[in-house]
Amino acid sequence: MEQTSIPGTPLTVSRIALGTWAIGGWMWGGTDEKESIRTIHAALDKGINLIDTAPVYGFGRSEKIVGKALAEYGQRADLFISTKAGLDWKDGKVFRNASRERIEKEVADSLGRLGTDYIDIYFIHWPDPTVDFGETAEAMEKLLEAGKIRAIGLSNFTPEQMAAFGETARPHVCQPPYNLFERGIESDVKPYCHDNTIALMTYGALCRGLLSGKMSKDRQFIGDDLRQYDPKFNPPRFDHYLGTAGKLERFARRNYGKSLLALAVRWALDQEVEIALWGGRRPGQMAPVDEVTGWAIDEDGKNQVDAILREAIPDPVGPGFMAPPDRHSV
Repeated sequence: MEQTSIPGTPLTVSRIALGTWAIGGWMWGGTDEKESIRTIHAALDKGINLIDTAPVYGFGRSEKIVGKALAEYGQRADLFISTKAGLDWKDGKVFRNASRERIEKEVADSLGRLGTDYIDIYFIHWPDPTVDFGETAEAMEKLLEAGKIRAIGLSNFTPEQMAAFGETARPHVCQPPYNLFERGIESDVKPYCHDNTIALMTYGALCRGLLSGKMSKDRQFIGDDLRQYDPKFNPPRFDHYLGTAGKLERFARRNYGKSLLALAVRWALDQEVEIALWGGRRPGQMAPVDEVTGWAIDEDGKNQVDAILREAIPDPVGPGFMAPPDRHSV
């Protein structure tokens, strides 16, 4: 497994991390705890040593499952957990809250659910426009100094927001959405992070399954599955994205002998991204991990991918639909 060191910290982690939003069940149509634990163990067996979670993923459910899985697996000193703060909820409605009080409560709750006395990477999940960035940064810096967290992360922040936060505390990791279909960070977040030595830990490498190679036109999304609200999964865009995924899969097979999934994750890693998050909730979904490592997409290959995307998707759309409101909008 390829590894990378996070600047300004003692952390050396796998370049592929396991995302556990789906494992929490919320907005993914439920979960199976035993199957989820087996999935986490399968990822660890493949050499993935970084597990990403958040309180809002199932309102604590994902963190509890991750904590139980890691307790059963052992080797905590060799494994890394990233989780998040800065979101609150009431009656199932999620909103932003990155106040000092909220962060102090969340870190205590997360440590308890995870069954650990420290968190390796602690993210502010979404920027909170109702709280001064200095207050949020100061709270995170105190957690770092106290040893409750080992690295500070910012998720879904713009460069301007990262700069405002950085006036008080240094962020070590940035977690934005990034995949073959969602490339908005290339013009701002990505260069900012590189210029300021902030590691990129991008999420959504498989674009909620569109790049898994398993998505079909007749797939039904039920219950609270967020893909019911994702513009990519609604007509006419769904046909465009599925058709493009098919073209990318044929390209991957023809040029590299690889699957669409392997191409998608490898592409993210080859875009000067330190860590790519890969979500899953069934052990079998971890089987292709080995197919991602040990090769690279050259410049000609990247150019051909870009040409496919330009030709096949006439009206691309980003992941903005996922953004939660601030407290005053709930």
